[in-house]
Amino acid sequence: MLNKNELERTLWAAADKLRSNMDAAEYKHVVLGLIFLKYVSDAFNDLYEKLNSGEGEFEGADSEDKDEYLAHNIFFVPEKARWQYLQDRAKQPEIGKFIDNAMDSIEKINPSLKGVLPKIYADPELNKQRLGELIDLIGTIGFNQGGHKAKDLLGRVYEYFLGQFADAEGKKGGQFYTPECIVKLLVAMLEPYKGRVYDGCCGSGGMFVQSEKFIEEHGGRIGDISIFGQESNPTTLRLAKMNLAIRGIDAKIEPGDTFLHDKHPDLKADFILANPPFNVSDWSGEQLRDDKRWKYGVPPAGNANYAWLQHFVHKLSPNGTAGIVLANGSMNSNSGGEGEIRQGMIEAGLIDCMVALPAQLFYNTMIPACLWFLARNKANGKFRNRSNEILFIDARKLGTMINRRNKELADNDIKLISETYHNWRNKNGNYEDKPGFCKSATIQEVKNNNYVLMPGRYVGTETEEDDGVPFEEKMNALTSRLAEQFAKGAELEREIKENLKGIGYEI
Repeated sequence: MLNKNELERTLWAAADKLRSNMDAAEYKHVVLGLIFLKYVSDAFNDLYEKLNSGEGEFEGADSEDKDEYLAHNIFFVPEKARWQYLQDRAKQPEIGKFIDNAMDSIEKINPSLKGVLPKIYADPELNKQRLGELIDLIGTIGFNQGGHKAKDLLGRVYEYFLGQFADAEGKKGGQFYTPECIVKLLVAMLEPYKGRVYDGCCGSGGMFVQSEKFIEEHGGRIGDISIFGQESNPTTLRLAKMNLAIRGIDAKIEPGDTFLHDKHPDLKADFILANPPFNVSDWSGEQLRDDKRWKYGVPPAGNANYAWLQHFVHKLSPNGTAGIVLANGSMNSNSGGEGEIRQGMIEAGLIDCMVALPAQLFYNTMIPACLWFLARNKANGKFRNRSNEILFIDARKLGTMINRRNKELADNDIKLISETYHNWRNKNGNYEDKPGFCKSATIQEVKNNNYVLMPGRYVGTETEEDDGVPFEEKMNALTSRLAEQFAKGAELEREIKENLKGIGYEI
């Protein structure tokens, strides 16, 4: 029996083998669309059988009545769109047309999926034999597992495949995917139990998925949070909607450019989790010189980092908190007025915590990254009053290499960072500075450092354990070693001169 990680890896290896000459960016939609189709079909079948049994609460129910499925938050799947119907025809040359028709019929009968599902399977370029093999492969997901276990497995496979496609696509792929460990860290730090959660550049929806998982793991109720997002890339938006639909997450995700056309203009969020694209130069900054969001200064037209920061500040509720992933340069840049904006935000008491991340966490960039944690009101009584302080955490030494190119934060790394923040923030926290890792600095200390927010400036270096050897003894040993090396060097130089003299060359 394969464990969950082996199953995901085995499925990926088999699916990737079927890719043939197709680019990962295109193949992604072929595979993820089929996983989604398998999910809705499994969920439908699960309820269909219960309705057919007519037992208990299902007595007298009609298994072909769409409203029965709507009442249980399950997508209704027409007969010719059900997985078994398609798998029975997987070897037929018209299989692509059957799948496109299936996607179309599911969209027509479930308005919330309108325009979301891929209808690309009849494309002549798509190898129909490979497509049939892929259907057979995905048909094994959820096998011998009932109800929620099958759905959970499908959700995990979808998420794993998203990450693998981001890796396969490299730079372009990372735009729709934030590594899971970073999302987990943001969620663990902010603990979004109840309220409005927002992401203005939501990619494929990972922040929302992890928020829901966090609530479930901690015994909360999913209905206690409402989710709002926006995504400018229509293809990525479809991935997000499928990702959330697989888990039954109800989210108001809108298309469009967040800066130019904010689709949630009146929203004030209790939690913001976001990974905006780093250092974007073409963010329409010239058109937004007089925008009301630039409370702390007009961001430079050539870099969106401080536009994102101020947009998220503008979106926070009076007691809201935010966790934002940005490039390291955002912590000390002074070009285009960024230094003044940062100073204004620091003096307004908005910066709660800064975390320097290890390198190589991202699939799409080698640019080192950091996390900004913002708090609209650090004296609101929920936690201790931190008005005059900022916590700095240097996590650059954490993480484990998972392949030749990429690193990952393990669960114990996430726990260490998030607990350090909670111990510092909570009223009865047991926080203390650790040289080389964390430091609670006053605003005056930050001012003395020219408002630079790089944790390395504040945490210092780890103190080495005293080995008990007196200082004079160490110096004598060092001097002795240097003298030996010097003597060896002089001897080598004499030998070289002698050898040169032997061939008639004297220096």
